[in-house]
Amino acid sequence: MSSHKSLLVWNRSIAMVKALYLITQKFPLCELYGITSQMRRAAISIPSNIAEGYARAHDKELLHFLYISLGSASELETQLIICKEIGYLTEEQYVELEMMNSEIMKMLTSLINNKKKAITP
Repeated sequence: MSSHKSLLVWNRSIAMVKALYLITQKFPLCELYGITSQMRRAAISIPSNIAEGYARAHDKELLHFLYISLGSASELETQLIICKEIGYLTEEQYVELEMMNSEIMKMLTSLINNKKKAITP
């Protein structure tokens, strides 16, 4: 199995984490332990779980961690909508992050489907 660092989805999720951190630095300080922290944890969970899954010995374990990554991306999707609705994100920031997250979710879904086919007899 190749390294997680060679995966486009892992690299795109790292780029999204960086973009999210830069944007959330401007969120109200009162949200540091609220939505800011939650969004950052969800975003960081995506590449972290991809990496952990690729470090495991079996494809079934990898699938488990890819599903966790997908769940974190779904969580982030909801948090982005909330932040847009309450005015913490501009339309431009929302569109940028939403497009990145949507692309990552599609890539994760594709990777999951390919891994499921590979382990199904």
